[in-house]
Amino acid sequence: MSLDAWLDNLNVPQRKAVTAPLGNALILAGAGSGKTRVLVSRIAWLVRHHNISPHAILAVTFTNKAAGEMRERLTEMLESPAQGLWVGTFHGLCHRLLRRHFQEANLPEQFHILDSDDQLRMIKRVISALNLDTEQWPAKQAQAFINNKKDEGLRAAHVHVMSYGPGRTLLQIYSAYEQACQTAGAIDFAEILLRTHEMLRQNEALLAHYQKRFNMILVDEFQDTNTIQYAWIRLLSGGGASVMAVGDDDQSIYGWRGAKVENIERFSRDFKNTQTIRLEQNYRSTATILNAANALIANNKNRMGKELWTAGSEGEKIALYKAFNELEEARFISDEITKALKQGKPADEMAILYRSNAQSRVLEEALLRAGTPYRIHGGVRYFERAEVKDTLAYLRLLSNTGDDTAFERIINLPTRGIGGKTLDEMRSIARANDTSLWEAMTQCIESKHFTARAANALCNFRDLISELKGSVANLNLEEQVKIVINESGLHAHFSKNKDDKGMARIENLQELVSAARQFRFDYDGMDDEEMPVLLSFLGHAALESGDTQASEEESSVNLMTLHAAKGLEFSRVFVVGMEDGLFPSRRSIEEPSRLEEERRLCYVGMTRAKEQLVLTYAEVRRQYGREEYHRPSRFLAEIPGEHLQAVRGSVRSHSHAPATSFNSQHESGFTLGQAVSHVKFGPGIVLDIEGTGAHARIQVNFAQSGTKWLVIAYANLSSVESV
Repeated sequence: MSLDAWLDNLNVPQRKAVTAPLGNALILAGAGSGKTRVLVSRIAWLVRHHNISPHAILAVTFTNKAAGEMRERLTEMLESPAQGLWVGTFHGLCHRLLRRHFQEANLPEQFHILDSDDQLRMIKRVISALNLDTEQWPAKQAQAFINNKKDEGLRAAHVHVMSYGPGRTLLQIYSAYEQACQTAGAIDFAEILLRTHEMLRQNEALLAHYQKRFNMILVDEFQDTNTIQYAWIRLLSGGGASVMAVGDDDQSIYGWRGAKVENIERFSRDFKNTQTIRLEQNYRSTATILNAANALIANNKNRMGKELWTAGSEGEKIALYKAFNELEEARFISDEITKALKQGKPADEMAILYRSNAQSRVLEEALLRAGTPYRIHGGVRYFERAEVKDTLAYLRLLSNTGDDTAFERIINLPTRGIGGKTLDEMRSIARANDTSLWEAMTQCIESKHFTARAANALCNFRDLISELKGSVANLNLEEQVKIVINESGLHAHFSKNKDDKGMARIENLQELVSAARQFRFDYDGMDDEEMPVLLSFLGHAALESGDTQASEEESSVNLMTLHAAKGLEFSRVFVVGMEDGLFPSRRSIEEPSRLEEERRLCYVGMTRAKEQLVLTYAEVRRQYGREEYHRPSRFLAEIPGEHLQAVRGSVRSHSHAPATSFNSQHESGFTLGQAVSHVKFGPGIVLDIEGTGAHARIQVNFAQSGTKWLVIAYANLSSVESV
């Protein structure tokens, strides 16, 4: 399709963003507003209309999947491969820079990347070497401390802590960990960005080169950037590059992992003469869903302002379901899904979203009882599966025998008689001589440090790696992977298990060969100055372990956390557990900034729905082994009553005996979901009715006062329509 044809398909604000004059621009792109189309069209416009070389454009995405989709669309739009364009994630692009300029970054040429598990193992070794109590100083706590400081752009030498307390010891671990990584020639995920920023900041000529080269920078999902990512963009654009930031402050939901929503708010101050364009037309949801979401998010004080709208239909009201407990909630959802499936609705167009992973258990059980296929998103990812990581560890050791993490993972896999005591001894020797474990092993073999049995096992391992290195020399990438899988003994090792789990492991190893083949074809289209293909593939695998790898299965209902749902869309969405203390979470209720992020998360969940949205909550929920009574979520009270329709099958009294049918009107004249008003408490929504005659009570969720039970005879409620 030609560029003109693409432009014809854009609405007025989209076209304005795509054809904006050269300079800085902030695109506030609401949910479902077509931001990817705008980003791709902008790049094509720069290339075709302004004759800007693809080599001068840097496009930053937040997932490798998004980067791949962008390349595909650009190839289609430009009617030729998008050669030379640097498009990728922050980590992917910085990894590319570090490989090209490893000397300036003070790294060995064959440096390797620690994924989260590898990093945790190294931190455990550091804690042990410092003779610290591992129970008092858990490695995960130190890992979080280190990564948070790196995301803030702080080295151990730059962190200021009190002279007493836990901060001092955590800083000691951070400092020792930095030294251990430098000795091993290793960097972790957070280090990739920090090291790149330092490299550019400390090398004026190198910085000037890239500032001159990249005069057009585009950043997607800008609301999710952290401190070091924002600093990296500012540094790289300091030579006068035009920056287009695309994001939505209303969808900033990753504060817990370092994202700074204030980055998008300060963009116009830090980047001069910024033009701000709002994309507010939504192409996904019905008007009812959008109006409800707009009303909800309007309660956040710190936002830049945006009102989603659609030219589509008004759609049906949002269903509101109140259950007695989480089991009844799960049964209701399962029943609704079963009905929809019988009506011919596809399972993969339905999603159940929850705040906490722990909520999935009863939902899964209900779906299993109904025989409904489902899939949980965010499970074990492909490149994180044990057998895949084992193979990659062999490949890493072949490319760099100084990779201690890989060495430790495979030295006794498959089992070859090398025990923990032997490995501990080599660790001590490596620390004493400031060498790698491979060098320590070689030294131990030559000096006959170990018993004949242990020495023989180490010799066999050393010879295996040497033989593998010779076998894969001059072979293409997939053949290297295939030989390592077979000749390392991994295939035989996993083949011993004849059940489904064993077969799944073998299939994963086979898939790794296919992944290597596909990567090689993609690699062949990259710049000539790229790193060796094996190193590139290993870096790709380490980076990909941060992206969700959903397997292809039969059409199935989608279960996931609200965080995992960002960027997705479904015809029908269930948001469950809408209760104060659960959603919003207990920790966020008393902290305004956290509460605002929880509200943004609710906004994200609601705007995943295209046609139907169902919100559910329970009176009683078993958590941590005990039953807890919760109020309905305050977010429900922030949704105007005219957009809600209660859908309970029956109204229950406190004795849980069946009461009047929901579809019929209560004798008082009120119905569930009705919008009412009270002289003192103001407007609200009827959530429940119980009892009869003088003992009848009504539960109303008031916008300003929260949920209250009132005796109907004395409540003096009036419907909103009659106010």
